Amino acid sequence: MRFTVDPWDPAYGGSLEPDAAQSEAPVVTDVELPSARWAPLIPRAGTVPPEAIVFIDGVRRLEARTWVEEPGGDASAGIFASFAAGAVRCDGRAEIIDTVVGRGVYAPSASLLDVATTAGVFAAHRTAEARPEALTYAVHEDMSETEVRVAERARRAGDELLVLDGPLRKRGHVPDAVGLVKSHYVRYLPPELDRVVGALTPGARTPVFRVDAQPFSRHSWYTRLPGPAGGPWAGVVRCEATGALAVDAVVTLADTVTVALPRFASTPHKDPRAPQNLFPIAGLERELRHRLGDTHVVYRALRRASQVHIAV
Repeated sequence: MRFTVDPWDPAYGGSLEPDAAQSEAPVVTDVELPSARWAPLIPRAGTVPPEAIVFIDGVRRLEARTWVEEPGGDASAGIFASFAAGAVRCDGRAEIIDTVVGRGVYAPSASLLDVATTAGVFAAHRTAEARPEALTYAVHEDMSETEVRVAERARRAGDELLVLDGPLRKRGHVPDAVGLVKSHYVRYLPPELDRVVGALTPGARTPVFRVDAQPFSRHSWYTRLPGPAGGPWAGVVRCEATGALAVDAVVTLADTVTVALPRFASTPHKDPRAPQNLFPIAGLERELRHRLGDTHVVYRALRRASQVHIAV
């Protein structure tokens, strides 16, 4: 029996989920090349990485679960959560240039108010329902909006390449920003083109394709980062760019990103999500988690606030 071992830590799922759903959005595969001519591509000769890249990422953390008392004796389930977003600039050295921290209390309660604690103010966010996934999604949305603000500030500060961890989503309007997707829960390509992804060598990419999803379309391509041998999708990331870019511009961007990313690929002895979790992003995540504060300190602050009913 011959087999491979996926270098991606199984605690984070797989590099490609075996039950990944096929995308329901229309996918156009002949953007750069006709589908019949798809093959791994090496960036064009003369493509050089940018002098500076800004990586943007966010983190979130559940601090405590709560019950918000309602008039009449009822109570609504909710959560306290913290989130942060930041940017790290790499130009031969890595420097964190922006961080934003936010905290919130989330529940479908009409009585919800901001909660002041010694660890900071948890802003009230009324949700439509109390299901755990709905509460978690509300926190994720606030983190994503914070990432958007950080990305917009970074773009106003200069013309560096912006690489945002995760899909573009609400960040697709930031000019020339690139989303970096590390885990693959959706299949966008038919099986015969998926095999091109499996044939990628480190530093190669697929042709560009377009996903015509609402509310905005986006261009996408796959590239493989250098790392230990594994399955067909080991070390593969998917990149996204706004669908508003002209084909020539997005092809140039795809070549530039494919040349730029390999030097930031992480290694297994330093990161369980190697090589996809790039070194600058991993470092930024550590700093953002540090800025969220000690989880035990925050929890004790919430307990004290609940005992004396501090609310503003």
